[in-house]
Amino acid sequence: MQTDQKELRRPKTLPDLLQDRSLVCLSPESRPKKLTKLLLNVTVQGSVGALHVIMSPENTVADLAAAAVKQYIKECRRPILPTTDPSGFDLHYSQFCLESLGREEKLIELGSRNFFLCPIKPVKDGCSNSSDGTTSSSSTCSKEAGKASKTVIPWLKFMDFLL
Repeated sequence: MQTDQKELRRPKTLPDLLQDRSLVCLSPESRPKKLTKLLLNVTVQGSVGALHVIMSPENTVADLAAAAVKQYIKECRRPILPTTDPSGFDLHYSQFCLESLGREEKLIELGSRNFFLCPIKPVKDGCSNSSDGTTSSSSTCSKEAGKASKTVIPWLKFMDFLL
């Protein structure tokens, strides 16, 4: 057995490759601090996957809804939307959020990049907030949630006592 083994020679490396470059190019002050584009995910009610929309942070919620509807139609996604008019849709933070986002809010101020787009349902009981017979989905969703809580079978309220 030989105790004299050859050592593997390591290649010479230069850890300071960037030594010759000026540090001004690498400083954080030279990078743009302002976001130029946002990648937003918009899930459409009834659709399988989210849409990926790239927009400027200065755009509004109404602009995002319009871009999402336009892209949904362009990609020929299913189910087919009830209308192609972006004003017929509201954006929510999630499908579980009853309040819709204000149409004039800036995207950079929202604090989220994932949204849920759902159609505004026309109000059937005659009270609407606009002239075309539609109302904001936040009030519609709230009304639907109120109806669901009132239609509970009365004896289910006493289930707590049985446990």
